[in-house]
Amino acid sequence: MTSPTTLIRPCRDDDVAAIAEIYAHHVLHGTGTFETEPPTAAEMAARRAEVLARGLPYLVLERDARIAGFAYCNWFKPRPAYRYSAEDSIYLAPSALGRGLGRALLTELAAQAERVGVRRLIAVIGDSANTGSIAVHRAIGFTPVGTLSACGWKFGRWLDVVLMERVLGAGSTRPPDQAACG
Repeated sequence: MTSPTTLIRPCRDDDVAAIAEIYAHHVLHGTGTFETEPPTAAEMAARRAEVLARGLPYLVLERDARIAGFAYCNWFKPRPAYRYSAEDSIYLAPSALGRGLGRALLTELAAQAERVGVRRLIAVIGDSANTGSIAVHRAIGFTPVGTLSACGWKFGRWLDVVLMERVLGAGSTRPPDQAACG
């Protein structure tokens, strides 16, 4: 039996349908996102275009030539002053969970975010019971900074949001490169 081939690469236009399918699963069955209706592939393409227009990374993880996950970061808030602080998003296909793939994908996302000038990567994790996401963030150096209690309502229950952060590069020790991060 051969072992699976795994590749992390920049997202392409033709990956969006698979990304939308993976995300729809999490919207419909998980609490990692507080969306309640899966966005269309066209909406996911528009979201991807926004990330790329800001010069930020949007990655996919291929396993045996099939998209098994995706990750990207976008400004933490929409105002330009936030452009050096980015919120990460990472989602894996159900078949890819528990195999260390999330850690590899998030590690690469953090490296690419740092290369384009992001100084702080922020995780806004839906559901304090989302131990997998909390653990993968902690494993690559994120630290907890707080919990917003019962701020989301999904699947008939209140959900917390766990906030974590990871300093990238020089962090706040010196001014950013003004040309970085869109």
